Amino acid sequence: MDLWEQVDNYCERVGPEFWSEPLNAVTNAAFLIAAFLVFVIWRRKTPDDRAGLVLIVVLFAIGVGSFLFHTFATRWAGLADVIPIVIFIHVYLYVALNRYLDLRWWLALGIVIAFLVATVLFADTLFSPLVGSSAGYVPALLAIFVVGALFARKDGKLGAEVLLAGLVFLLSLTVRTLDEPFCEQVTFGIHFMWHILNSVVLFLLIRVLILQRAG
Repeated sequence: MDLWEQVDNYCERVGPEFWSEPLNAVTNAAFLIAAFLVFVIWRRKTPDDRAGLVLIVVLFAIGVGSFLFHTFATRWAGLADVIPIVIFIHVYLYVALNRYLDLRWWLALGIVIAFLVATVLFADTLFSPLVGSSAGYVPALLAIFVVGALFARKDGKLGAEVLLAGLVFLLSLTVRTLDEPFCEQVTFGIHFMWHILNSVVLFLLIRVLILQRAG
């Protein structure tokens, strides 16, 4: 694989230039803002919680990686975009299973590994006919709703906030899926809304983690 090969995955991109996706590039600032805001909450409420800090750092990395992808638009930049997202999904799932549902660390880790394997093996086959290139994110959406529903039985308020994050993510995933079909109607695309909505999703998820740890 040529890591410097240019890719054109989004409606807004019309050429190989660095600023060929201005909206998609600039809206990654939403991730950085979300990381800063949730860092302020973390530092005030749970400054000793390393898991929370790790997720905040990964959130920041998501914004940087996505900016690189929507400017350089190369395969290496695509990896810089995807890897932090994958890390966030699986680290958060592990922490949520361990803390929200009180699963032992080995059981939570086993579920996360099974989730990763199932996503790699089956996500495209099962969900691509429905959501195309967004198929890999559907398992994360389902995980949010399942964990949120189970957590709500223990803590109605915080569980409801996880479910709210799931609803926002559902909207976000819909926007991502419709970017290409709407290309003729909206020439600059709507993928930038995926960034804005996802920054809200990740902010809400980390905020719940902090508030649950803070008691």
